[in-house]
Amino acid sequence: MSDPDTPSLPVDPHVGNLLIVAAPSGAGKSTLVNALLDADHAVKLSISYTTRAPRPGEAEGREYFFIDIATFTAMKLRNEFIESAEVHGHYYGTSAKWIEARIAEGDDVLLEIDWQGAQQIKRRFPEAIGIFILPPSIDALEARLRQRGQDESAVITRRLLAAGGEIAHAREFEYAIINQEFAEASHQLKSIVQAARLRFSSQALRHAELFGQLGIHFG
Repeated sequence: MSDPDTPSLPVDPHVGNLLIVAAPSGAGKSTLVNALLDADHAVKLSISYTTRAPRPGEAEGREYFFIDIATFTAMKLRNEFIESAEVHGHYYGTSAKWIEARIAEGDDVLLEIDWQGAQQIKRRFPEAIGIFILPPSIDALEARLRQRGQDESAVITRRLLAAGGEIAHAREFEYAIINQEFAEASHQLKSIVQAARLRFSSQALRHAELFGQLGIHFG
């Protein structure tokens, strides 16, 4: 017989955690995420579809699945995306089936998306953990955009103008990391992932047999 004071396990078949990482362009999000993936192989990166062209060094199926607008539109009409958005004139979408399968198998899935996509994800996965990466200043953000040498000056100006609006949505996320010193920001991101795995609901799902043996019943 269950203890009425014992919290009930949420009715949710998912075992893994869903992590959402967002940031204005140039804040260092991808570098931090890559460091996390290198250090923690239990975290799987969700690979989105996009209509933009590959950047130097990007590969099909690694950073993104690169498709044309017609293909993207057809997939969206078939409701294949858990979230989709237009960012800087390009379309991005995330496969719902892929994410659900990985989480059900116990993987932690990480999504690099913008705040619009994060809102859509939260509506379907309210337990998703939102992490927003902030630059130490707008000046530092501009310097990073120029140093990486990937965009023309006009594009950088547009990204900086958009940054203020993007940062305004940081309050919608559970965590905020200020990426001033990379080592410290990287440590903070890893700590959030570890803490998420130790949430009561996550531990109960991952170790259901042990919890039963210890007399922690749900119902």
